Amino acid sequence: MSTVSLSETCKVLFLSLVEGITEWLPVSSTGHLILVDEFLKLRVSDDPEANKAFIKMFDVVIQLGAIMAVVVIFWKKLFPFGKENNPHPWKKEGFGAYVKADIMQMWFKVVVACIPAAVIGLLVDDWVDEHFYWWFPVALALITFGVAFILVENWNKKRTPRVSSIDQLTYKDALIIGGFQLIAALFPGTSRSGATIVGALLIGISRTVAAEFTFYLAVPVMFGASLLKIVKYVVKDGGTFSGSELGILLVGMIVAFAVSIFVIKFLMDYIKKHDFKVFGWYRIVLGAIVLLYFGIKAAIA
Repeated sequence: MSTVSLSETCKVLFLSLVEGITEWLPVSSTGHLILVDEFLKLRVSDDPEANKAFIKMFDVVIQLGAIMAVVVIFWKKLFPFGKENNPHPWKKEGFGAYVKADIMQMWFKVVVACIPAAVIGLLVDDWVDEHFYWWFPVALALITFGVAFILVENWNKKRTPRVSSIDQLTYKDALIIGGFQLIAALFPGTSRSGATIVGALLIGISRTVAAEFTFYLAVPVMFGASLLKIVKYVVKDGGTFSGSELGILLVGMIVAFAVSIFVIKFLMDYIKKHDFKVFGWYRIVLGAIVLLYFGIKAAIA
C-alpha cells in the first residue's frame, strides 16, 4: 500500500467537497463522484483492483460525514427521548413519559420508507455496481430526472399541498416516497434526494416537508449503505485499512460534514421562496455536457 501524497490528499479534499455540496442538493452526489473520478483519479494503492475497490467504498462511506450534519442540525426533531419539551408523550407515566410520540411515529414512517430500497436494493447492489456505475447511465439519469423536476414543478404550480408538516405524512405516503428512493438506488445519477423529493411533490407534499423528510430518510439509508460497502470491501474484495486509508476516510467525512452543514441550511432557506426547477436545468445541462464530452472522446479513440 503506497503512502498517500500531498496531491492525493488534495484530491480527497476536493472529492469530499463535492460530496458535501451534492449530497443534499437534488443533483446526485454519487453521479458527481463517478464523473469526477473520470478526470481526477484518486490513487491510494499501487494495485489497480485494490485501488478501484477502495474508491467505490470511499465514495459511499464519506457520506457518513454528511449524515452527521443532518443529525446535528435536526437533533431536536430526530431524538425521540426526553421528558422535557415533550408535548406528546407516548404515555403519561413510566418509561412512556420519556418517549416523544410524534418523533417516534416519524421514525416508524422512515422505516416504512426504507423497506423498498432495503429489500430490492440489497439484492441487486452488485449488479448495479457492475452495469450502471459509469458515465453513460449517470448522464441519462441526470437528464431524465432534470426533466422530471421541471415537469413536476410546472404541474405543481397551481396546486395546494395537502401535506404541510411532517406529522401529516401517512404510512402510505412514506411507502410511496420509499418507492421513489428505490429508483435512485438502482440508477446512479438519479439522486436519492432528487427521487424522493419528486415523488413527494407528485403526491401533494410541500417542498419544505419533502426536503426535510428526505434528510431524515437519509440517516438510516446511508448508514446502512456505508456499512454494506465496508463489509463488501473487507469480505468480498479482501481490503484492509492502512493508517493512511483510515486517515483519508476520516478527512473525507470531516470535510463532507462541514460543507453539508452550510448546504442543508442553504437549501431549507432556498425552497421557502423558490422551486426546484433550477436544479432540473442544471442536471440537464450537466448530463448533456457529459454525453457530448465522452461521445467525442469515444469517436476520437
